Amino acid sequence: MKVLVPVKRVIDYNVKARVKSDQSGVDLANVKMSMNPFCEIAVEEAVRQKEKGVATEVVAVSIGPIQAQETLRTALAMGADRAILIQTDQDPEPLAVAKLLAAIIGEESPDVVIMGKQAIDGDNNATGQMLAALLDWPQATFANSIELNAGDAKVGREVDGGIQTLDVTLPAIITADLRLNEPRYASLPNIMKAKKKPLDVKDAASLGVDTAPRLKVIKVTEPPKRGGGIKVESAADLVTNLKTAGVL
Repeated sequence: MKVLVPVKRVIDYNVKARVKSDQSGVDLANVKMSMNPFCEIAVEEAVRQKEKGVATEVVAVSIGPIQAQETLRTALAMGADRAILIQTDQDPEPLAVAKLLAAIIGEESPDVVIMGKQAIDGDNNATGQMLAALLDWPQATFANSIELNAGDAKVGREVDGGIQTLDVTLPAIITADLRLNEPRYASLPNIMKAKKKPLDVKDAASLGVDTAPRLKVIKVTEPPKRGGGIKVESAADLVTNLKTAGVL
């Protein structure tokens, strides 16, 4: 069973994002970048499925600039077998990402795609669903448990009322939620080995996919600073203040 795992290069979650002075976007100059945390969870799950003997090959795919090679090498160090970089200097929108991934899936023919439910930079939570629609594949989003079999998968997914269990026929798209697993730290020997592994680099334009942007950024601003809190003497005072503030 071949598992394909898309991974994204994003600002490290420990770094405070800064807005460009012209408010055209987020300033990425001299900022630490790393693998999207939800993508890490997806890679970990794919590697665990391989360790169980269910998966036979794990292929990591990233879309972005040449620097995204480091993100792919992290996936290789975690246990992925191969890595593919779809090189582009654009910041593709979710639909464009889904189309590019669909093109790669057409070449690789994986049995299942496990991917993060969203990226922490755009927070769109749309690529997995769009990819399933383009491929006309079943999908199971927000997975917190995955049991892969020869022709199907049982996925426990997080919903408002608890855990919903879905049985999906493979091939399928599965998006990983936060509590699916705890990603491993790549060992130093594996990191060194990953640096020497070849990457398959493809130009996004060569895939014949329309990646033209359909959205226009008007302005990017930082969220307003949170005001200071106040102390109240009793529950009645709390209710009075909440009514004054229009919360109740």
